[in-house]
Amino acid sequence: GAQTDNEPSSKSCPGETEGRRDPLSVRARDPPSHQQWRRGSPARWWQRSCFCIRPGQRQRRRWGRGGGCTLCSRWSAATTSTGRRWGSSTASARPGSPAASPASSAARRTSSRPTAASASATPSRYPAINKPAGVVHWLKHSPEADNVDWVVILDADQIIRGPIIPWELGAEKGKPFAAYYGYLKGCDNILAQLHTAHPEFCDKVGGILAMHIDDLRALAPLWLSKTEEVRQDKSHWSTNITGDIYGMGWISEMYGYSFGAAEVGLRHKINDDIMIYPGYTPRPGIEPLILHYGLPFKVGNWSFSKLEHHEDGIIYDCNRLFDPPPFPREVEMMESDPNIKRGLFLSIECINTLNEGLLLHHASAGCPKPQWSKYLSFLKSRRFSELTKPKYWKGEQVDSIMTMQHVALSKANNEYPKIHTLFSTECSSYFDWQTVGLMHSFRLSGQPGNITRLLSCTDEDLKNYKGHDLAPTHYVPSMSRHPLTGDWYPAINKPAAVLHWLNHVQTDAEFLVILDADMIMRGPITPWEYGAKRGHPVSTPYEYLIGCDNILAKIHTRNPSACDKVGGVIIMHIDDLRRFALLWLHKSEEVRADKAHYATNITGDIYNSGWISEMYGYSFAAAEINLRHIIRRDIMIYPGYVPLPRAKYRVFHYGLRFGVGNWSFDKADWRNADVVNTCWAKFPEPPDPATITKQDLDARERDFLSIECGRALNKALYLHHKRRNCPRLDTISSTSKKTDQVSASNKIVSVAQKSRSISRGNIESMDEGRLKTVKRTAASVQPLHRSRRLARSSRMWIIAVWALSIVVFLLVISMFFTEQRRNASRSRVSRSLKAHV
Repeated sequence: GAQTDNEPSSKSCPGETEGRRDPLSVRARDPPSHQQWRRGSPARWWQRSCFCIRPGQRQRRRWGRGGGCTLCSRWSAATTSTGRRWGSSTASARPGSPAASPASSAARRTSSRPTAASASATPSRYPAINKPAGVVHWLKHSPEADNVDWVVILDADQIIRGPIIPWELGAEKGKPFAAYYGYLKGCDNILAQLHTAHPEFCDKVGGILAMHIDDLRALAPLWLSKTEEVRQDKSHWSTNITGDIYGMGWISEMYGYSFGAAEVGLRHKINDDIMIYPGYTPRPGIEPLILHYGLPFKVGNWSFSKLEHHEDGIIYDCNRLFDPPPFPREVEMMESDPNIKRGLFLSIECINTLNEGLLLHHASAGCPKPQWSKYLSFLKSRRFSELTKPKYWKGEQVDSIMTMQHVALSKANNEYPKIHTLFSTECSSYFDWQTVGLMHSFRLSGQPGNITRLLSCTDEDLKNYKGHDLAPTHYVPSMSRHPLTGDWYPAINKPAAVLHWLNHVQTDAEFLVILDADMIMRGPITPWEYGAKRGHPVSTPYEYLIGCDNILAKIHTRNPSACDKVGGVIIMHIDDLRRFALLWLHKSEEVRADKAHYATNITGDIYNSGWISEMYGYSFAAAEINLRHIIRRDIMIYPGYVPLPRAKYRVFHYGLRFGVGNWSFDKADWRNADVVNTCWAKFPEPPDPATITKQDLDARERDFLSIECGRALNKALYLHHKRRNCPRLDTISSTSKKTDQVSASNKIVSVAQKSRSISRGNIESMDEGRLKTVKRTAASVQPLHRSRRLARSSRMWIIAVWALSIVVFLLVISMFFTEQRRNASRSRVSRSLKAHV
């Protein structure tokens, strides 16, 4: 907001003695331009005047010859330049909130400093620059700055409704918490490109800032200098560039903050619910902690605008308040929609809290007790106390769970942005059955947009490959064998394929969803649901990436503190992916080549083989360009893991062995089994959910999810075989059945024997237990389903018996009626002969 130079007068009033001060308060001011000292008053300013506050009255005194104010002492309170003569240097706080408690009195002390509103380098008056200048001055001169760890920065035109605790909001060192200022469009255009070396890091934030003191020390000088820089750039003040409706560079300080934070690499945890402007409607179930009355608002016929009181001396007029808003019972009748009604209640709460603060201030200044009124009675009532009791943040933390950002929506017509889904595979039967499972689940999930398989193959493999039609495919040269080092590492195909796709495909998608082939989708994965935006991709936690916390991150990234332990599901803006993909590939190669740090205690890799180098390549590349992830635990689950309460998982990731009772599934057991091209082949059927009788609810839910995953894979294979027009099971002769069963069994047993050699090349043989498991599961799987054949043959026998019974019955009936007719004919002939005789 606007700030003015309301500095205390240093002049003494006549009669003041050393060490003693008249208990009266005085304040000296230069006359305002409109020559009126109080709105609605005909009184005019004298050429040089001051006024005093006595209990119950307000007096104005002419300056004396000595320069002092006649009969008045100098103003005894030190203030900061806030530009609101009826406000305070901090946001208003109701009794009971931290800012109103004795424990927080140090935070409310006032720090005097020289005004920076008229800087020598900038002849135009710009009071808003006092905010960063005041922060710099406080850091340099206040002893309190040396004794705190966290700082919460607010604007004066705010009401605090409850405690603001940085760590409860998700703030971390290097990751300040802030409210969303979506109108700072300069972060997306030429303004950011001109004023920061890292425009991609520009966050549209402001209002409330909660950050570590070390971050503030690094940011504050740049905050001030960037504010001056943007303020001087008058050629880019236009509304279409800055979003400033006045086109006067008034929000240069806000851009100074965002550009300064981008310059030092601070990435914010952004929340759109903690602060609300009165007059706006809150989201259902959200209790904002800050009311920011920077804009006009109204309730019914009543309205309030802080600009109308810019020169109002209401704080010095005993018992004068702002116009009272409607009472709560009147608001109840204004609106039927409960959420809009809640917004109206927030509006009247804001002005009621301001008036309550004025009453308390007047009483502390010695003003007489105000006359009774219905409104004053309400402000002291239990009803008002209940409505304004401290609120506590019930929203989820922004850092690892949720962000309420809604910037993924298109601003043009409020449509959702376009999405494209990618997953990486190789030319092998192992990836083919995974592709069948993922594609089947994709069609059922309702996922917006299209999907592309990134197929990495050598020319030789591609000649013999049979699965071209399994999914929409982009073909990529294989990097399983590194062309320079000769290292065999198929996992590097994932970043290499993504980079190849970006360089060879034109896409209009705004967000990319990147999955692994060994996943089953259960629902849509969208950026607007999970809060993904430019600079803040969404991903799922990979806690075993312990290298983010030790020497591995320090070696492979210049910004180890920004290393996020993530992977699996990735939702990323296309612009972030374009500048990230090449670095992802290079960091994967770099970590893979660092064999000296393959140890499990450094990487978390149980094989000590550098197998998860690609995962570290992703995290280190993201840290290098300061991409900070929104980590969601409710998107993906490994079957066999206990689910979080009420979590609606969208993805199964069956990368590990899981089982229910005597049944189990491990994708590694089927590395060389061609279940896609063998008609009606499938995996062992999981048990019937009705047989799960465990009392432990968590264990039951875990088993149900495991069964769902196993059934989804078999269902996908069944539909795949049906689309391939595999021969009907009931048309195959019994001889061919036996032959096929024997050949299929021999084939799968031979596959189990070949499975001793794993294609990843680092483990030469499987242990004996794994081999027995493969043989056991292979023996249980027949490409022709025996149970289905027996059931069908039984039905055929029953039908045949019924048909034979009907035929026999009809024959008997026919013979019976035939005999009756013959007997009747004989009797007629006999009677005829007797008549002739």
